[in-house]
Amino acid sequence: MFKIINDWKLLLLLCLTLGLAPFFPEPHVWGKIKWVLGGAQNMGLMDWFDLLFHGFPFILLIRYVVLNLVWKKL
Repeated sequence: MFKIINDWKLLLLLCLTLGLAPFFPEPHVWGKIKWVLGGAQNMGLMDWFDLLFHGFPFILLIRYVVLNLVWKKL
């Protein structure tokens, strides 16, 4: 089970597909991040869930990088 979330190739694929979809006019997660940084005016529960859904692959990738590159050097 944990082999799946520790496979960097799969995490990168998830970031490039699910994390950035839909790609046009801009990546969806990028639009949500800009919305939050702009004060999150009129964001509903579905928008927050959508941000979490599209951002989760990036969270897993950051977790992988920290655990495998940063902590192994210590």
